[in-house]
Amino acid sequence: MIYNVKGMLTYAEPTFAVVECGGVGFKCFISMTTLRQLPSAGKEVNLFTHLSVREDAMDLYGFYEEAELEAFKLLITVSGVGPKAAMAILSVLPPDRLSIAVSSGDARSIQQANGVGKKTAERVVLELKDKMAGLSTSAASVVEGIQQVTSGSNAGEAVEVLVSLGFDRSDSAAAVGSMDKSLSVDDMVRKGLKMLSSQL
Repeated sequence: MIYNVKGMLTYAEPTFAVVECGGVGFKCFISMTTLRQLPSAGKEVNLFTHLSVREDAMDLYGFYEEAELEAFKLLITVSGVGPKAAMAILSVLPPDRLSIAVSSGDARSIQQANGVGKKTAERVVLELKDKMAGLSTSAASVVEGIQQVTSGSNAGEAVEVLVSLGFDRSDSAAAVGSMDKSLSVDDMVRKGLKMLSSQL
């Protein structure tokens, strides 16, 4: 119904922002991912929106990037995931990282979201695995690499070694997925350690 709101940002806090359009202030619930990208108060901003209509309320959710809106729409199709849980997930995993986590079966990263338990995180992975690959163009090549990792024995073994060393499965799969598949397990692990350690 309301695709986007464009106007002056008058207020922002971790859970919502107010955008003034034509003298009307629209309260948009936001994620931490969107909050980090907002300009300072008084500047113009454009938020893509989703209107959630319930019997007792009409809530507007705002997103700085269209990819985050699309991720939100996918998340709320998952059984047991409402708008608040979806925003909590997007607060810890931006769309590209969420796509990677889902593609690599990394439910543990999704569990980091406030109020999201193990079963809900596993449902997100199960129900969205075939839907999120094309969500973010920036993540497309990484996701393709991850899919190759799952079918390559050396790559799969390298991922398991990196996970056993304490790295996230999605980060490990993304790192190994970007490598030459002809490398040995040891070489993949060595390169993976270097790549992942530089991100800490």
